[in-house]
Amino acid sequence: MNFETVMQELEALGKERSKKMYISNGAHEPLFGVATGAMKPIAKKIKIDQPLAEELYATGNYDAMYFAGIIADPKAMTESDYDRWMDDAYFYMLSDYVVAVTLSESDIAQDVADKWIASGEELRMSAGWSCYCWLLGNRKDFEFSESKISGMLELLKKTIHDAPERTKSSMNNFLYTVGVSYLPLHDEAIETAKEVGIVEVKRENKKSSFLNAYESILKEVDKGRIGFKRKYVRC
Repeated sequence: MNFETVMQELEALGKERSKKMYISNGAHEPLFGVATGAMKPIAKKIKIDQPLAEELYATGNYDAMYFAGIIADPKAMTESDYDRWMDDAYFYMLSDYVVAVTLSESDIAQDVADKWIASGEELRMSAGWSCYCWLLGNRKDFEFSESKISGMLELLKKTIHDAPERTKSSMNNFLYTVGVSYLPLHDEAIETAKEVGIVEVKRENKKSSFLNAYESILKEVDKGRIGFKRKYVRC
């Protein structure tokens, strides 16, 4: 399938309701409003195609950019490729669910995510913390340095309440993910979550969200889901 065919197929799958929902979350034109599940049949035909992914991502069309993440070849992308994709990720559904997800399947994931976390830019920081969520929720515990993850919990405890709004949300997800999916620091994550308490995330033209990682982790403990790992990161 070539670029034109994919764009036509995506446009045909667009729904006004999905489009409105994406726009309410920060997407803007151009976009078609394609439900992510509806993209699977096209993705199955293409599998992995990095040149096509690059063409689609460059359109600035939200649905095409999302689909690009599904067919991208994470290991073929360099740090500068990921930085370029982040430059065009204009809201969190791109930074956290396209770029961070794609990065998490690469061999340079932790190095790039560390730089983004240290960048001071809201969406880059958000993508960096999110990438660790995808990593911890999928890869074996031994692939991570326990002292490094512990240091990240310490950094989070000191900075989460003053972080940019979207970054707060991803940091909270990180805290939750360590508590659920990274057994070596399960207890430390619970203690950190208790100390952090409720995190308020302010949103434009919407009510604030109040996040409580401590309660969320305990719910997973009750369900017996501690140590949970995803089989796949990308859909």
